[in-house]
Amino acid sequence: MSSRRNFLKNASAATGGLLLLNVPGYSSIEQLHESVLNSISKGNGRVPKFNMCGYAAPEIPVVRIGYVGIGGRGSWAVTRMTNIKNVEIKALCDTREAAVKANQETLKKMHLPAAKEYYGDDYAWKKLCEQPDIDLVYIATPWQWHVPVALYAMEHGKHVAVEVPSATTLEDAWKLVETSERTKKHCMQLENCCYDFFETLTINMAQQGVLGELVHAEGAYIHHLLEAMFAPPPKNPTDYPGEAAWRWKENQKSGNLYPTHGLGPVAQAMNINRGDKMEYLTSMSTNDFMMEALAEKLATGDPWYKQYTGRHYRGNMNTSVIKTNKGKTIMVQHDVSSPRPYNRIHALSGTKAFAQKYPDPARICFGEEPADTIKMKQLEEQYTPELIRHVEQAARKIGGHGGMDFIMDWRLIDCLRNGLALDMDVYDLATWCAVTPLSIWSVAHRSNSIDVPDFTGGYWKTNKPVDLTLRGGGDTEIVKQG
Repeated sequence: MSSRRNFLKNASAATGGLLLLNVPGYSSIEQLHESVLNSISKGNGRVPKFNMCGYAAPEIPVVRIGYVGIGGRGSWAVTRMTNIKNVEIKALCDTREAAVKANQETLKKMHLPAAKEYYGDDYAWKKLCEQPDIDLVYIATPWQWHVPVALYAMEHGKHVAVEVPSATTLEDAWKLVETSERTKKHCMQLENCCYDFFETLTINMAQQGVLGELVHAEGAYIHHLLEAMFAPPPKNPTDYPGEAAWRWKENQKSGNLYPTHGLGPVAQAMNINRGDKMEYLTSMSTNDFMMEALAEKLATGDPWYKQYTGRHYRGNMNTSVIKTNKGKTIMVQHDVSSPRPYNRIHALSGTKAFAQKYPDPARICFGEEPADTIKMKQLEEQYTPELIRHVEQAARKIGGHGGMDFIMDWRLIDCLRNGLALDMDVYDLATWCAVTPLSIWSVAHRSNSIDVPDFTGGYWKTNKPVDLTLRGGGDTEIVKQG
């Protein structure tokens, strides 16, 4: 360990203490060094008092929910949940009264009782978490509030479901892990891509051995959001300000800032934390060729945009590569500023076959040529998981990114109601989110590799793979679709 500390110290000196502008929790490379070192040490030899992977909490026949953060994403979540019969939406919280009132109207249209309201205060969510008749707190705030709300909710006896990324620092990831273990409350990351149709098909195929031994996987979040990040303020102060109100600030750190959409499904397919673990990571970013240039251009036409100028924005494309304990590799990319088609890649390369979702059409290859349409249909019929078959028809009608959002919500409720383990636990949350600070560290150090902390405390060796069957559940009712 002393040699590792010396390496970090020398690497820090080589960078001259380069500032990491606007990275929550870190003011310098030195601080990030210490954080990384402490986190890795914490994971070495740790024996958790309780293992949350596979944990089945007591049944909750009717799940009572409180929502914190009901802008665009949060409002969609409220609307989706009104299509599930075995829930009660007990509370709505946002800083804006208009957002709360709008979601009350959603409940009214679905002939559901009004929820208790919390608004007008940055910390109104504390009262919601203290409300005794809530079982689950659903968090869809800007990133900086994810961890504080989740911790407070668990401390007050609530399960939590947190939007992505649920944590942006290693310290916060550990706080969520330790609080979940101590309180025995679920802390699930709302990673909807783990429930998309092709992803679940290939996860099941991988687990059934159809792809052979997985050797390599790739995931990404490539989504052209450049103009959206610099959008002007809403004309009406009560309107939802959109991601531009906070996301541009998050993009002042160079690394993979949003890894979980691409990483989550391939991590499940490769049994990360459930038979294998991420060992170490190396990361590289381009320079920024677009964000600062756009900010300067906008500022010449409107002084309001001056706030966006003079910043150190992240490199446009980040590529991170992870080596696993069993000698496999995972590549994860992030680019939300280049003019490229949307792409999450989702590629699984095995000793028997290869599967890749993007670009369309998705394909599965058992040699050089992809399976034809008939063969693809046969594979879908044979390997679509039981969970997906059970809710697919309703999910496609209700929607939410094609239906995967609804499947995620329904599965969460069905597991809570029936006392079943969740598909994504707090260790998955922490490991997937750790890619952000670790990639920032690696980029700042000429792509040197850095160890990935073991958040499971060694339980990755015996934890069971994700199970996409109904597992004794499936009785959660869905409002009949027309």
